[in-house]
Amino acid sequence: MSTLDLRGPYWVTVRQYRRTLWLTGALVLAALAVIGGLRIWDLQYPDVRMEDGYTVAADDNRGYPMLRGAMEQFSVAMVLLPFLTGVFVAGPLIAREFESGTYKVSLTQSVSPAAWLRAKLLTTTAVALLATLALMGVFRIGWHRVEDSWNLHWADRGPYEATGVVLLAYVLAAVAVGALVGQLIRRTLVAMAVTGLVMGAVTIVLGALRWSFLPVRTITGPAGPALWVPGTSLQMESGLLTSSGVRFEQDFCWREAARTPGTDRVEGLWNKLEAECWARHGVTGQYVDYHPYSHFWPTQLIESGILLALAALAGYAAFRLLRARHP
Repeated sequence: MSTLDLRGPYWVTVRQYRRTLWLTGALVLAALAVIGGLRIWDLQYPDVRMEDGYTVAADDNRGYPMLRGAMEQFSVAMVLLPFLTGVFVAGPLIAREFESGTYKVSLTQSVSPAAWLRAKLLTTTAVALLATLALMGVFRIGWHRVEDSWNLHWADRGPYEATGVVLLAYVLAAVAVGALVGQLIRRTLVAMAVTGLVMGAVTIVLGALRWSFLPVRTITGPAGPALWVPGTSLQMESGLLTSSGVRFEQDFCWREAARTPGTDRVEGLWNKLEAECWARHGVTGQYVDYHPYSHFWPTQLIESGILLALAALAGYAAFRLLRARHP
C-alpha cells in the first residue's frame, strides 16, 4: 500500500515514521544480500561424500562456515525482533506522543482517540508482520543448508521461532504490550525499558515452558550402550531404570566410583565399581525421554495461542485505558 492510498491518521503515521520504514526495508534487503550471497558462495563447492553415506562440506569451502556463523547470528536477531518491535511501539510510537503532547494535534483534526491509536497500531502491525515474514523467508534460504548442525537444531532458540509461526504471534503480542505500556507510563525511555523487560520475561518463560506443553515420548532398553533415538529428536532426559521400573539417578554410581581411590590409575576399576553399584541398586535398564520432530507444529500452535491471547488482552486494555482517559 502506497502513501497515496492512505487517508487521515494512517497517512500521518506513515509520513511521520517514513525513515523507520525505509530502515526496516533496508535491513531486510541487507539480510537477503548477506545470506543469499553466502549461500551462492557455498554452492560453488560440491560436498564430499563420506564412507557412511553422509556428505560434508569440502575443506576448501569457506562459504559454508561463514554461512553457518551468519545463520547463528541471524537466529539471535530473529529472537530479538519482537523485543525491538515492542520497544519501538511503547517508546517512539506511543509514549513520546503523550510526553511531548503532539497527540493533541491529531485529536483536534476530527480524529477520535480510538481512531488515532488504531491507525498507529494497524500500520505498525502491518509493517512488522511483513518485515517478519520477509526475514523468515531469508532465514529459510540458509536454513535448509545448515539445519541440524551445532546450535542450529530445529528446537534451538532462534531456529524454532524463525521456522514456524510463533514469531508472528510474538510480534503481535509485542505491539499490543507496547501500546499498553506506552499509555500507562507516557515517558519514552521508561516505557521502552518496561516493555523490553515485559517481553523479555514473556520470551524467557515461554521458552522454558514450551517443551512441557506436550508429553515426552520414552524409549527403554537394557543398561549398557546408549539408546538410539530418531536423529532429529530433541532429547530431554536420560537415566537408568531398576528392575522394578523405578528411575535411578544416572550420576549416583558415577560419583560413588569417583570417590574411590585408585580409579584414575587402575585400568578397568572404574567400570567394575560402577557395575557393582548398579547391581546393588538393582539397575537393569535405561530410558530416554525425547520430543520427536512431529511435536514441532503442535508446540508452535499452543505457544502461538498463548501469545495471541496475551495480545488480545493487552490490546483490549490499551483501548479501554485510552477511552477512560480521553472519552
